[in-house]
Amino acid sequence: MRRIYSFIIYLLIPFVVLRLFWLGFRNPDYRRRWKERFGFPDKITSQDRIIWLHAVSVGEVQASRPLVNGLMEEYPDYKILITTMTPTGADSVKQYFGESVRQLYVPYDLPVAIKHFISVIEPSILIVMETELWPNLFHYCHKNNIPVIVVNARMSEKSAKGYRRFSSLIRPMLEKVSLVVAQGEKDAERMIALGADKDKVSVTGNLKFDIHLPHSVTEQAQALRRYFSVNRPVWIAASTHEGEEKIILDALDKVLQRQSQCLLVIVPRHPGRAAAVRELCIKRNFKVLSKSDNRECDENVKVFILDTLGELPMYYAAADVAFVGGSLTEIGGHNMLEPACLALPVIMGPHVFNFQEISQLLLDEGAAWKVSNADELSIKVSGLLADANLRHNTGERGRNIVLKKRGNVEKIMELIREFFKTHVT
Repeated sequence: MRRIYSFIIYLLIPFVVLRLFWLGFRNPDYRRRWKERFGFPDKITSQDRIIWLHAVSVGEVQASRPLVNGLMEEYPDYKILITTMTPTGADSVKQYFGESVRQLYVPYDLPVAIKHFISVIEPSILIVMETELWPNLFHYCHKNNIPVIVVNARMSEKSAKGYRRFSSLIRPMLEKVSLVVAQGEKDAERMIALGADKDKVSVTGNLKFDIHLPHSVTEQAQALRRYFSVNRPVWIAASTHEGEEKIILDALDKVLQRQSQCLLVIVPRHPGRAAAVRELCIKRNFKVLSKSDNRECDENVKVFILDTLGELPMYYAAADVAFVGGSLTEIGGHNMLEPACLALPVIMGPHVFNFQEISQLLLDEGAAWKVSNADELSIKVSGLLADANLRHNTGERGRNIVLKKRGNVEKIMELIREFFKTHVT
């Protein structure tokens, strides 16, 4: 089955190249460093052994931060290599870790690409974040005696259903995994049902709870709030995707009827979409300002677009209410814990299957609300902006959840330590 899969992937390569070229119009970084995507990275000249960690994009890179810091401290004789799939993920690696790690694009799951990549990099171990499951990658790591650990593994029922359709491909792949560290019991059960060895599956909790924002974020947010105007209500719509901004702007129309001075901050998940979001605002007759404009944000500006990477925590900290995107469309949601740890009330859409456990926990504890359309979003935002006590109480419940659930990185590191003792040379 893996050979059939590989044959299909080879057939798709011309379309993949065309897609890269097309994406390159919006983000030129997609047209750079192509040879890495086909398994031809520059050789690592350092004599250090390599711990290879794969984190597909921004969310996974962010979640990996405490783990990477732990690995660097625990294993100083190893060099950390982080691979990503997207340019925004690559930018996040540089932003968070600078020159302390090496970043490459992960090769496509082609036998020739994976084999050549492994032969050049010669990793001692591969640590995969969450649900990046690739049959050829796992096969050739196993063939070259490179242990594979899946960390912070999550498996929604929707994803599991899709994988079950290809059980003859997925089961042999998961059987080659040396260790699965799952977020929750349900994730573990689904991974085992798909083929993971139950004796090699552990549950530690979600690594995303181990978020620690520096104190400087609050200080920077205070300056940002003065830039927006201290007395002005601010709500943020973060990590938005195509189709969501229209709904959010519909909600803004209604919010302005109750909170005429409020400011909406929109943060597209992919900064390359900022121009399209700006055009949408202009068509709706909202005065709009982008971060890159470097101009004063006067009281007539109704929408501020954050079109740069790496500053979202500061903008969360400067807001009164947070809507977390990827949830009004069927993306599956994005991380709600970042605004929660800053004591912000959290609003999300109905499609949060990628964060099922986290979203349900916030909802059950009264730290978040779920909305389905512009009317519901506007009602919830307006109500929160008008009630400081409600915002405070809701935000504190969210912050307390994060504080109580921290500590998962140390549980994961303990499992990795034990594994290194007997499986990694």
